[in-house]
Amino acid sequence: MSRIGKMPIAVPAGVTVEIGENNHVVVKGAKGTLERDLPVEMTIKKEGEEIIVTRPNDLKKMKSLHGLTRTLIHNMVIGVSEGYKKELEINGVGYRAAKEGKKLVLSLGYSHPVEITDPEGLESAVAGNKITVTGIDKEKVGQYAAEIREKRKPEPYKGKGIRYVDEVVKHKVGKTGKK
Repeated sequence: MSRIGKMPIAVPAGVTVEIGENNHVVVKGAKGTLERDLPVEMTIKKEGEEIIVTRPNDLKKMKSLHGLTRTLIHNMVIGVSEGYKKELEINGVGYRAAKEGKKLVLSLGYSHPVEITDPEGLESAVAGNKITVTGIDKEKVGQYAAEIREKRKPEPYKGKGIRYVDEVVKHKVGKTGKK
């Protein structure tokens, strides 16, 4: 059995999980509702306050889908109960971020300000040189944070750019002049 796939998913109080036909899973909680169609090969059962995912056989594809299905359901349950958060940090002289309604306005050394509109269901906040992206869908939060980072990746010589708070940028040694 898959180590991750065989672990039961604990459903916290205040969260309801509905498993429809063709493995259409709907998870409702305090922060919102998430829906997803999961692989039909997997068997998803609700037993009391736990959800158990089982696979039909030991083919390589079924083994990989087993862990994936369990993780997707687990992420949905955590999302509607606690939510997800990604933090980015802006480094560089003159690099700034500001919030204008649902728009994130970034000054990143280009000739024009970069404007990004928050996607549906996600929220970004600016505090000093930090940008915080929050939402209930783990995939969307990560994708939006990656799109913000893509506007000016950290460069390896001075470390200027947008990076995740826990990201480490390896610095390179610059050119040396002739003697």
